[in-house]
Amino acid sequence: MEKRIAAFDVGDRRIGIAVSDPFNEYAMPGKTYFRTGLKEDVAFLARFAEEEGVGTIVCGLPLNADGTESVQTEKTRRFIEALRRATDLPVLPEDERYTTREARGDLAAMGISARKDKRTKNVDSLAAAYILETYLAKIKKGETAMKMKEESNDYEDDGNIVELVDEDGNTLRYEHVGTIEYKGEWYCFFTPEKGAEEAEDDEDEGEEVAVFHLVGEEDDERLETIEDDELLDEVFAEFCNQYEEYEDADEARELEPDEE
Repeated sequence: MEKRIAAFDVGDRRIGIAVSDPFNEYAMPGKTYFRTGLKEDVAFLARFAEEEGVGTIVCGLPLNADGTESVQTEKTRRFIEALRRATDLPVLPEDERYTTREARGDLAAMGISARKDKRTKNVDSLAAAYILETYLAKIKKGETAMKMKEESNDYEDDGNIVELVDEDGNTLRYEHVGTIEYKGEWYCFFTPEKGAEEAEDDEDEGEEVAVFHLVGEEDDERLETIEDDELLDEVFAEFCNQYEEYEDADEARELEPDEE
């Protein structure tokens, strides 16, 4: 059985908590934690994750409506870094725009008490559940991406290695290196599989990357080539940007001194 996933909606005074079911199919609103201090807060959440058998932590990242960052975004990033130092579990940011507003709307629709203290607690945990639902949806999308077929472009999973058939009917082995969302659409990235000698020869050269558009519904998803060169450039640039951000964050964590 997979380990559960926890989501935290981090505020200045309270933290909403949600956890997934044992099969990571849906999110369940949990408790609301009232903050007492950064060190105590991260210790509580790390302990909570351990006691609940959590394998991954997701923290809502507050952004402006246009996607830009704010002072609250920076506060949350600092909290996420502190939580990463307090646990060995992966701690991932997740865009939380509109989650609190949606939570308030749902509470009103369900007729939850308008008393401010009770309503606020419910909003925090429900907002955390929305954050977790968003993350779970992305996981499901990524899992189905490796099962896609495009007419003769069928491929078989072998770890991260897949087989693609080109226009001439030749079967080529590629490594799946990532799947990203860009402007509401999903794109998959592959690089040619290379032997040890080829990898050594190409060490200083740029690596070829094949990009496909993931289209269709869950039961009939497929990979399509991208004919629009401008869109292809935009998607590739976004992939490079996300990869660099990940590398920078990973390097920063390695260089950061441990807190006693």
